Formats: sequence, C-alpha cells, structure tokens
Amino acid sequence: MAVTTTLPVPSAPPAPGKKPHRWRPIAAVVVVAAAIGFLLLQVGDATVFFKTADEAVRDRASLGNHRFRLEGVVVSGSVQHIGDGLTFRVASKGVEVPVSFTGNEPPLFKQAQIPPPVVLEGRFQGDTFVSDKMLVKHTESYTKQHPARVNGSENQP
Repeated sequence: MAVTTTLPVPSAPPAPGKKPHRWRPIAAVVVVAAAIGFLLLQVGDATVFFKTADEAVRDRASLGNHRFRLEGVVVSGSVQHIGDGLTFRVASKGVEVPVSFTGNEPPLFKQAQIPPPVVLEGRFQGDTFVSDKMLVKHTESYTKQHPARVNGSENQP
C-alpha cells in the first residue's frame, strides 16, 4: 500500500491591475457613519428640552445658551409690538420670564381676548428668553366655545 501526499496548490496572485478588495470595509464604515450623522440631524428637534417658566428660571444656569421650549401663560397687559416682533412676559407658578419674539404671530395669539398659554422655542440671552417659534395652546374657554374645532369634527359631514 503506497501513500501519496499531495501538496495544496497555492492560490494564484491577483491578476495585474486587480487589487484585493481592501476598500470595502472602509466604504462600509463611511456609509454607516453618514447614516448615523443623518439620523442625528433628523432627530435634532426631538431633543429640544421642554420647561415651564418656573423650571426654566430654576435651571437657567444649566440651560446655558441651548435651545429649549418654554411654556407659560402670557401675562395680561404685557404684550408690546416692537418693530417686526413682540415683547411680553410669560408666567408659571408665580414666576415670570420676559420674552422677545420675532417671527409669525399666530392668529390665535392676535385674537386672544384673555392671555393664552403658549409654548415658545428659543434660548435665554441674559434674563430674556429670545424666541423665533410660538405655539398657542387652546384655553378651556376656547374649547367650550368651539368644541367641533377641538374635536376635529368641524369639517366632517
């Protein structure tokens, strides 16, 4: 009985002009990094803090100049139109915050007969909250006067 051994055949070197695919892992890392960056940009608004006026004053030092949403009720008689903006004060739990707003004044804000609750987006500059976005919350009296609008049934047959 004769034993024959065969040696493995070495693989052929790459053909001239063809290089091993070493760039594929690098390209995959670049694509994944770009996707993560895109997702972080898209969720930027979702990471904006929400504070009531009293919480914002309490946490002012830690908020620094970061954007956040400030909620409060507009102080009666404090609204002043100045140039293309407004100044007013919002309050929550007895704490007032001066606001400087530039942007589109929401119709519900213009038409409000009683000071409306608002949510403003912006940041502190000194003691003043500087905002460029405003949402007006519906008050209980508005809900009582216009239940169909609030319930979404106004445009239904």
